[in-house]
Amino acid sequence: MKHDDEQPQPAEQPGAPEAIEPEQAGLTPAGALIEPPAEAVARLEAELAALKDRHLRLAAEYDNFRKRTTKERSELWAKAQADVLHRLVDALDDLARFAHVDPSQTDAKAIHDGVEMVERKLWKELDALGVTRVDQLGVPFDPNLHEAVTTAPADHPAKDHTVGAVLQPGYQLGGALIRPARVVVLTWQGERPEDGGAASRPRGEGG
Repeated sequence: MKHDDEQPQPAEQPGAPEAIEPEQAGLTPAGALIEPPAEAVARLEAELAALKDRHLRLAAEYDNFRKRTTKERSELWAKAQADVLHRLVDALDDLARFAHVDPSQTDAKAIHDGVEMVERKLWKELDALGVTRVDQLGVPFDPNLHEAVTTAPADHPAKDHTVGAVLQPGYQLGGALIRPARVVVLTWQGERPEDGGAASRPRGEGG
């Protein structure tokens, strides 16, 4: 017996396409494409080859850059040395002339004045290059500028730990230390003043 609430099923139409399973279309049940293994391997090999080629190109570019900068640095250093020599040759010529004079035929004052002139010429060019001398007396001892050779007693507390004598001057170039000054450092051996400036009394002294 046929129930009234049953709905008739539509008949298949002739020529209608058959239903295709997701796996047959290269899709997962969620609808994402599935890449065949052979295509995936080929794609990854192509990407790897491209990355290798990029790496080799970058390595070659860096090597060329390194060689170029090394060459430029060498050329700049050679040019700087030539510039320094060009600045000093006149003073060196003068120095050579005074170094080879006959002492018996030349007045000592003339030699002294000539050497002094050469020194002025040298320092004119060295000043232009940014060279400064480290030879100041009475300044605080600075281990970044000075090399303490020995110590000597100071005659006043204010001179403690200051430069009392310069045995060999130091030099700076553009603020960079080339050679430290070899100095004698003064040290105060007596009692230090109390706070307020009054000299401290020896122990045991009354008053």
